[in-house]
Amino acid sequence: MTTTTTCIPVRSRLDFDAIVPTFSRAVSDLDDAATAELDRAGIPHSLREIIRLRASQLNGCAYCVDLHSKAARDAGDTEQRLHAVAIWRDSSFFTAAERAALELTEAITRLSETHVPENVITGALIEFSEDEVAALISLIVVINLWNGIGVSTRCWTPAHRSAS
Repeated sequence: MTTTTTCIPVRSRLDFDAIVPTFSRAVSDLDDAATAELDRAGIPHSLREIIRLRASQLNGCAYCVDLHSKAARDAGDTEQRLHAVAIWRDSSFFTAAERAALELTEAITRLSETHVPENVITGALIEFSEDEVAALISLIVVINLWNGIGVSTRCWTPAHRSAS
């Protein structure tokens, strides 16, 4: 059996940014506002990227999974932890605060199924202040918005780098 190393490109469906530039800028501005709230609340960059990564995994956004796994690594996270984000409940690599944030991420990302149960918010409030939880919710809502655009339009694709 012969193995091939040629990657199969995924076609873009719409050039979303070019077609609706005003909306695209508004989403970017909303992202900037969420980031400002995260900064104000003192949420660490590594936690932000783990949250973005987990929501993107759940939503199946290839571009965002690629982007935020690299950003998490750049923020100081290890490959081992990044690989474990998908199975965080069964991993000992995450703190109680990170677990609460990941639980919140999953509940909001799966909003139609979960309706964000009271115990998830309560769990987050045990680990974070109200300001921090509100900032985390802002982040989770925005990454889900980005994922919705990316998955539906495939307007952004990750660039493949060969192993070195």
